[in-house]
Amino acid sequence: MKIIILGAGQVGSGMAHSLSREENDISVVDTDPARLRELQEKLDIRTVNGHASRPETLIRAGIDDAELLIALTNSDETNMVACQVAYSLFNTPTKVARIRAADYLAHPELFTRENAPIDYLISPEKLVTDHVQRLIEYPGALQVLDFAEGRAQLVATRAVREGKLVGRALSSLPDELPGG
Repeated sequence: MKIIILGAGQVGSGMAHSLSREENDISVVDTDPARLRELQEKLDIRTVNGHASRPETLIRAGIDDAELLIALTNSDETNMVACQVAYSLFNTPTKVARIRAADYLAHPELFTRENAPIDYLISPEKLVTDHVQRLIEYPGALQVLDFAEGRAQLVATRAVREGKLVGRALSSLPDELPGG
């Protein structure tokens, strides 16, 4: 798969490492030539020095036939504009953007095909907040995962001898869980 990653910071570099191992065709765009040089020395990827949201930079990165754009710069605005440019000028099929500002996330109507065509939003702060909130809702839980858009949840707990849930039939567990 041909993938363009915008931003060679910690997250973008980590993404490039992971995706390049899976034999994808990776291009990384950043304004810091030292970061790009370091990445290129370690990985078999293409790097492009330039501003991530500019059409000319995206063309040099290979946007014409890219299947996936992942915008991970430290600027929400750059990430949103890059996705818009990729959609409007190059019809890139899938666009992922890291959006950190709660002001943007509070208005999901911004992220539609007509406005800012981003297929998947990544919000580290929201992920951490949601994770902590779920742990508070389920005291003693190690992890809480949502499935089917929140209609089903998996709650991981540590089983201890003589615990309330140990040795019980699954059908009886809702009686012991909050909101059961």
